[in-house]
Amino acid sequence: MPTTASKKQITIYDIADRAGTSASTVGAVLNGSWRNRRISEKRAETIRQIAEEMGYAPNMQARALRSVRSRMIGMILPMYENRYFGAIAERFEMEARARGLLPMTSCTRREPDLELATVRQMLSYNVDRIVCTGATDPDGIARICDAQGVPTINLDLPGTAAPSIISDNYTGAYKLTAALIDRANAVGSNWQNDFLFVGGRPTDHNTSERIRGFREAITDAGALPTEENIMACGYAAAKSKAALSAKVESTGRMPTAMFVNSTVSLEGVFDWLGQHHRKALDTILFGSFDWDPFAQYTAQNLFSVRQDVPSMLDAMFRIIDSEPPHEAEVIQVEPIVISYRTREHAPARATER
Repeated sequence: MPTTASKKQITIYDIADRAGTSASTVGAVLNGSWRNRRISEKRAETIRQIAEEMGYAPNMQARALRSVRSRMIGMILPMYENRYFGAIAERFEMEARARGLLPMTSCTRREPDLELATVRQMLSYNVDRIVCTGATDPDGIARICDAQGVPTINLDLPGTAAPSIISDNYTGAYKLTAALIDRANAVGSNWQNDFLFVGGRPTDHNTSERIRGFREAITDAGALPTEENIMACGYAAAKSKAALSAKVESTGRMPTAMFVNSTVSLEGVFDWLGQHHRKALDTILFGSFDWDPFAQYTAQNLFSVRQDVPSMLDAMFRIIDSEPPHEAEVIQVEPIVISYRTREHAPARATER
């Protein structure tokens, strides 16, 4: 039979007593604000482990206070320097304010620990909802938020525990690759063995779908995609620069065409070519899965995929504006392929899967 002691509600004071620290320190760790208190990560992890071992659950009366809406909405995103994420942040803030909401944004640099710490801190400010943009573990964030009664929504990268709005990465990559192949054929370039895919992380949904589109477009054009030409080396400019340098050194020749997985990666590619093979900027066919207007003037032989931020944010706020509960559906918005020759593009459309 369970004893009266076993039914006792565990409090932060019980955790503090076992951890040999103060209740305020325990509270800061559990609400995610421990970094501001200069508590060490090791200490914070010890306290979280003790809380889990003791079966700590937040006080339900305190959680009930969340029925009073704060009108604050949070968003985490990987970076601001990329035009795509910068445009997302700007549109998010504009649409939130139009609804009388106070937007709270934070850059988490694709660091899982920083993402979780930031989300916990946002929860400590009693935000009504959190938008996870490009999060490394959106489902883990959803579980933390759900325990506090706060809904989440995913943008850019999908999850399974909350609604997700993403670009149709496969279709965009397929069309971008096909456009490069058509142009290479038109100018008589032998692209089959020297068509590179550069940038991104293969474990990311977006990159894996873009690689799938890249491979299938090459296959449909009658060639076999070469695995050593797929260099998903990360998004940082320094990494794409190093990958291209190593590739040219190992093969002894320049690529004919390049699918570059972001404008940040494109910076690294252009930087290396500008320093070592400037003339190649006028001969290589470039495809960038992301868009920057200045890149169009840097290399006229450039095709871009512009992700449709307005349509993505409109779809997201339609969900936010509607009554819960919301299904964990994935809404894909087709991006826009821009040709350097005509600058023509097709209208985007949203599809549900």
